[in-house]
Amino acid sequence: MSKICKLIVGIAVVSMSIGSAALAYPPAVGILGNSKNCQSCHIDNGPWSDESKTIVDIIDKETGQSLLQADGTFLIEVNRFEKRIVLTVIGRSAGDSSSIPYRNGWHYIDPTQIGLSSLSKFAPGWSVDVPLACRLVGDKSAKYGDAHVTSLPMTVRPLDNAADAALELQVMLSMGESVKGDAKKGLISNYLVRTVRLKVTEKK
Repeated sequence: MSKICKLIVGIAVVSMSIGSAALAYPPAVGILGNSKNCQSCHIDNGPWSDESKTIVDIIDKETGQSLLQADGTFLIEVNRFEKRIVLTVIGRSAGDSSSIPYRNGWHYIDPTQIGLSSLSKFAPGWSVDVPLACRLVGDKSAKYGDAHVTSLPMTVRPLDNAADAALELQVMLSMGESVKGDAKKGLISNYLVRTVRLKVTEKK
């Protein structure tokens, strides 16, 4: 297991112990620091900058449909107090001629929560189980066939004080290992961001 994945596993264990509270990836983002994204520690130096071959998708688990909207954002719409399960799918298209990233890390984060004392950096009022992950490439996706991807479910649920919100889905495709004491060395990675809109609906 890589150093980065070990960090994520440790963070996930702590997160589970405090319910749905989400810690950040990497750790400096959103715990006590003011770092806004992965590039505070890592550089964008990988061979996967051609986004036409990069897959970043959020799929409704029940219907198999992408939640991508015409404006390039993703929309997760949920009735208040009800649950919705979505799949975060990240990777590279089948037939990609470049080296394939073997590890993807991602984090759903509300930028307005960075720098605050709360451990959860997801949108306030929303329950979430897996808002971040570090996962080895090799999952199967019904939508993307033989593509080289990671895929993981996430359950979201708007509570009584939840409101519409905008999140950043911060993504790192990577291979290699960071050098201890200098995270800008050793790791080959590309950093991507997508906007994810959360919308609360009231059940009639």
